Amino acid sequence: MNAYRTQLLIMAATVVAGDILTKQLALSFLPPSGIPLEVIGDWLRFTLAFNRGAAFGMHVGPWSRIVFSAFAVGMVAVLLVAAGRVTGPAQRLVAAMGLVAGGALGNLVDRVRWDRGVVDFIDVGVGLTRFWTFNLADSAITVGAVLLLWPTSEAVRASPPGPVDPGTA
Repeated sequence: MNAYRTQLLIMAATVVAGDILTKQLALSFLPPSGIPLEVIGDWLRFTLAFNRGAAFGMHVGPWSRIVFSAFAVGMVAVLLVAAGRVTGPAQRLVAAMGLVAGGALGNLVDRVRWDRGVVDFIDVGVGLTRFWTFNLADSAITVGAVLLLWPTSEAVRASPPGPVDPGTA
């Protein structure tokens, strides 16, 4: 197996394990769904919630569970293929891909094991102004996506502007 695929799988497995553990702790110790537990005042609370949709409350109706499960499986497959094609030093890139894959798989576990939805519990905000409730898998996907975009933006800034060929523009 390609070393970068191995690195991706190790990172993904670490995220999945952490995600499953933190969700199980949330299910075991938090008050019933919707009742916040203040951790750092009102700014950081743990509030048990179940999300049948995807990030930021996205839904595709009764098909959400199937659509988002299929998307997660497809995304992990694409990332595994991409990791196998990486050449040269790319540890940060592959770690970022592992974070995204692990987050997708962590939420997929919830979608497969029950129909209640993905367990969310991290609740950040002030007063009534709150961010969407999320979990460790969501955080891994977000951080991974930012890290994946970072090398791209550096490469775009580093490349000098050249003449534009009207035939390709």
